[in-house]
Order: sequence, then structure tokens, then C-alpha cells
Amino acid sequence: MSLSALKRAYQIARTVRQYRLIDLLPAERTPLILKIMDRLMFWVGRKASNANASARVKLALQSLGPVFIKFGQMLSTRRDLLPDEFANALAELQDRVPPFDGLLAQQEIEQALGQPIDRLFSDFDVTPLASASVAQVHTATIKATGDEIILKVVRPDIERVIHADLGLMAATAALISNTEKGKRLRAAEVVDDYRKTILAELDLVQEASNARRLRDNFAGSPALYIPRVYPELCRRKLLVMERIYGIPVTDLEALKAQGTDMKKLAERGVEVFFTQVFRDNFFHADMHPGNIFVSREHPDDPTYIGIDCGIVGSLTENDKRCLADVFLAFFNQDYPRLAHVYIGSGWVSADTDPIEFEKALRKVLEPLENKPLSQISFGHLLVELFRCAREFEMEVQPQLVLLEKTLLYIEGLGRQLYPQLDLWQTAKPFLEQWMAEQIGPSAQAKRVREALPFWLEKLPEMPDLLHDNLQLSRQLLRHPQGIMDRYIHQRRRIHNSHYFLIIGSVLLISSTILLGKFSTIWPSTALALAGIAAWTQGWRLNNQ
Repeated sequence: MSLSALKRAYQIARTVRQYRLIDLLPAERTPLILKIMDRLMFWVGRKASNANASARVKLALQSLGPVFIKFGQMLSTRRDLLPDEFANALAELQDRVPPFDGLLAQQEIEQALGQPIDRLFSDFDVTPLASASVAQVHTATIKATGDEIILKVVRPDIERVIHADLGLMAATAALISNTEKGKRLRAAEVVDDYRKTILAELDLVQEASNARRLRDNFAGSPALYIPRVYPELCRRKLLVMERIYGIPVTDLEALKAQGTDMKKLAERGVEVFFTQVFRDNFFHADMHPGNIFVSREHPDDPTYIGIDCGIVGSLTENDKRCLADVFLAFFNQDYPRLAHVYIGSGWVSADTDPIEFEKALRKVLEPLENKPLSQISFGHLLVELFRCAREFEMEVQPQLVLLEKTLLYIEGLGRQLYPQLDLWQTAKPFLEQWMAEQIGPSAQAKRVREALPFWLEKLPEMPDLLHDNLQLSRQLLRHPQGIMDRYIHQRRRIHNSHYFLIIGSVLLISSTILLGKFSTIWPSTALALAGIAAWTQGWRLNNQ
């Protein structure tokens, strides 16, 4: 371990003792090495002695600097793991870091571009427009076009600091993972998620790509505007983007002063979120108020402006369908359906007792039944559902955590803008329409069209595949009961998918022959429809 890493490890150990963080672990399960380190540092004084545990954790992370502050912010979104007291305290952490020297920023920009800054830009301002833990922003004008732009440049040497702190976090997580509480908090998993998130923020070329994709998705939309990116000027540690002059979304006085339709602005935020998730399957996952502005144009038809696209998320088709199904089942208080969705989606184990899981869901959700929907938090409902499912060994995937975090941001922001916002009323029609599009006839026809070239290519292999699967099924069925149940089930599903695909192919070929030879439209149409239905079923089984 290097000298700087040892020095940082000492700082962390000192902070742990100062804020009595070791007290948060059960004494009988605390690793011996942590107890020894704590006692050896007897000269270190205590701080915030009268503060509660959550406040001490917040102050400790704040004292350790920007990397740990961002870690605390990320941790505050894991409400499926943390008690609300800790999550609320960590959510108050502010990523406020003094700027570094503007002349040093200029050197970094020139090094990234390989030429003097005044060759490309005029009016470069050495005083930063904004500063954060990973990067800071300067303004300038492109000489060739006169476009006003911002230059976001990564802090010098921050990558080394991040990697060093991540290594220490991982080592600490490995230690506390040996405790019961550490296992429940999945410390190693949380640190790994954070590692991916913060390292992604260091790659500004990826951020530029994310911004361009979001901009294309909402091209011409009155709901969301993403500033233009100049990809030819972007580098891994430099982002060049159009400068915007919107109103910060938290400046309620300025928004009201210009006559902004606050109800429409709040509802539009919800629509933007669900459009990104369900239509585009690509959502801005860092939509805290500091990254959102409102255009000064058309206050009666307000437009959001989104910046800082370093963190984005997407869901699998299965996750999207299940998420929509979960919300609609809650709308209709259909708890058996809710349990079925969780088990059928694979979010919880297939061995889960559906009746017991339904009871657990009722325990969480029934107290909400008498509340008006407008008073129920969409985001907190999702948090409670994930907490309940964790008792049944649900592994919450990183993309679902990003979604949960973003939903909490959007909902909190929407109700800050317009306290009467009924998020459910805004979201339900959107979800119902999307579900109808997913399971309706047009959606099924689209899936058949997409699968058709593949199955036409595989059609000559079907007889051999069917024979092989029949033989394998006979062999597997000879095994003692229960030894290979799961494998047999999988092979049966594959066998059944091939069976439906062969039948579908035969019916489609027959309909073509019948139409070509006898010109009989209705019988051939019926055969073709039956063939499409069989193919769709085979395709569905094959992709489960």
C-alpha cells in the first residue's frame, strides 16, 4: 500500500472513532480488527457526541470529502436497504466543493484539445460558472460560429483519489460483510454499484453520447430540451455543450414571476419520466434539482431543460412490463396479481409461496387503501414493495435502484412545484396505454414480423431439433423423480417451443400452397392466422 493510501486509511479510521461509527455494529459481531483499531486510537477525541446515529454518519461522510459525500448521496437512494431516518439524513449531503484554479482548468482543456484555447474559443472565463466534486464548468464562445458554450473539465488528479477511496471502501465493506447487519445491508454490493456510477461520471465522452441520445429522443418536444453537444470537441476529460439560460427549477419565485403554469410544469415532469422509461427505455437517472432548469420561453407551456447526463438507466422488457403491472395491480388493489407478477417475473424466487408473499404485500399496502391516491407517494410505494420483497430474497437490480431514485426525485420535485399534484392520475392513463400496446394484436403482429426472418432461416433444422429434443426428453424422464425437475422443465419448454414453431411453419406453408393452387382466400387466411398464432407461442416460449 502506498504512503498516500496509508495516510487516507488513517484519516478514515480516525473519522470512524471520532463519530463512534463502530457503535452502529452489534458488539458481539463486530470484526476483531475493527475493535483493535478503534482502541489503539485512544487519543482521538469524539465529535457530535449528542447527535443521533444517522446524523453522525452524515457528518462523518461530509468530513471525508467529495468522494464520500457522493457515496452518501447514492446510499440515500437505497431506501430498500436503509431505515428512513438514515436515508433522509444522507439525502441532505451537499456536493459543494471549492473550485480549483481556473488557469489550471485552462491547461487541462488545452492538453485535452492539443492546442491553445484561444485558437478555438474566445471570451474564455477563467472564473468557473459552477464547481462540483468531479468536474467544474467554464464558459466561452466558439470562434468559428459565435455559439456560446460551456466547457466541463474533470478535476486534475481526481481519478487517482477516487480509485484510492474506492479501494478503501471495498476493504471496509468486505470487513463489515462478515457481520449480520453488514450482510443485510449488502455492503460489498452497494460499494460496487457506487464504483460503477462514479467511474461513469469520469468519462465525459460517454456523457456526451448520453446527452445526444436524450436530445434525439425529445427532438421537437415541448416537454424537454437537452442542450446541443459538440462531439468533435469532446474528450474523455472534456465536455463541450451549448450554454443555456434557464431558471433553476427550485427558484419558485422566479418561475411564478414569469407566469409559469406550475400545474402543467409538475405534470409534464411526470410525463417526461414515464416517456423516458417506457417509450425510449433510456432515462436520465440523476435528475436532482441542480440538474434541471425551466426555459424562459412560453411560460404558459413550460419546457424543462436537462443537463449532466452522466448517469442514465434502462430496463429490460421484462422489467418494464412487470413494473407497469405492479403499479396497475396496486391501482386496482389486486394483491394476488401483485404477488404473481413478482414471482412470475423472477424478481423473487419461483419457490416463493404465493399465499405467504401475498400476505406480506397486504400487510404493507392495506394501510394505504383508505388514503386518497394523491397523498400516496409513488416512489415510496416502490421502496416499500422492494423492502417487502427483500424478505423473500429479492435481489434488486442496479437499474431498478436507478429507477427508484429517479422516481423519488421527480415526485418530490413535482409536489414542490404544485403541491396538489396527483401523480397517480397523471401516470395511470400512460401505463394503461403502454400495457395495451404491449399485449394488443398490433404488438403481437410486430413480434411475429421481427421473428420471421430468424425462423425462416431455422426452418430446415426443425425436424432434426424436434427429434433430438424428443430423444432427450425420453432420457430425462427415466431419471428418478425430483433429481432433475428443473432441467426437465426447461427442456420441455424448449421442446414445446420447437413443436409450436414447426406446426406454425407447416400451417403457413399449407396456406401458401392452398392459396396458390386453388385461390381459396378464407381457408388459406384461417390457416395463416393459425400458423402465426402457433409461431407467436413458440417464439414466446423460446424467449422466456
